[in-house]
Amino acid sequence: MSNVKKIVQCVPNFSEGRDLEKIERIINPFRGKEGVKLLDYSNDFDHNRAVVTVVGEPEAVKAAVIEAMGIAIKEIDMTKHEGQHPRMGAIDVVPFIPIKNMTMEEAVELAKEVGKEAWEKHKLPIFLYEKAASSPARENLATVRKGQFEGMAEKVKDPDWAPDFGESNIHPTAGITAVGARMPLVAFNVNIDTPNIEIANKIAKNVRHLTGGLRYCKGIGIDLKERGIVQVSMNMTDYTKTALYRAFELIKIEARRYGVNVVGSEIIGLLPMEALIDTAVYYLGVEDFSMDQVLEYRMME
Repeated sequence: MSNVKKIVQCVPNFSEGRDLEKIERIINPFRGKEGVKLLDYSNDFDHNRAVVTVVGEPEAVKAAVIEAMGIAIKEIDMTKHEGQHPRMGAIDVVPFIPIKNMTMEEAVELAKEVGKEAWEKHKLPIFLYEKAASSPARENLATVRKGQFEGMAEKVKDPDWAPDFGESNIHPTAGITAVGARMPLVAFNVNIDTPNIEIANKIAKNVRHLTGGLRYCKGIGIDLKERGIVQVSMNMTDYTKTALYRAFELIKIEARRYGVNVVGSEIIGLLPMEALIDTAVYYLGVEDFSMDQVLEYRMME
């Protein structure tokens, strides 16, 4: 088994979604590198955020991520950053997901190595989160990020919130970064035909698990000012237990209370094929369906 390659996925989120030249410079380390494949990247003006998806061999991915983090620190000034998406750093979050011949424990070790090197090389303080968290209080990214960039300098002075790597302070312009290991999640956003952000916030509150909604769903309201509508922006943390169609249908139900309608949805980044298949099976009412009936799935076996 020693010759079998391990494959890890990494989905770094950078706090820049408007300057395309900056984004290109940040993601450039993921191009043309042996052992690393850039699968996808997308940016959003309102969120002011770029999401990158790469896969590859752990050491090669680690080196590329560290290089990209260094560029992002130079390119992004968080003291001037504005956007609808919560954020606490120029490199907001760096999750590692084991894909092939790799355990979650190995992904956790990789996250710790990246956190340590990011501090030593770039003087960027690091929180560990999800499966790599140093305490149960740090598992939930929303809890870690609470206070955002503007409140983080004060937050890290609390001994309970000292960085896992680095001193009890933040980088003056790049803030702080969360690095962790997790299972695949789906970034799923649903758009609603109203400019009223309060409606999106109320719907998100009823959909997300934290405030009584669906178990494996995190959600917030987002104001899409450029389009004159709002959005319920979600992370579906276990699509095998809370399917996308359940969140979609619940949002439609909640929207009716306010006399508004769902007008579309979007997937940010990549997602497992099974997540879409489950939703298609539900809406088509297909009986006794198996993934073995999917042509591409059989071809990949």
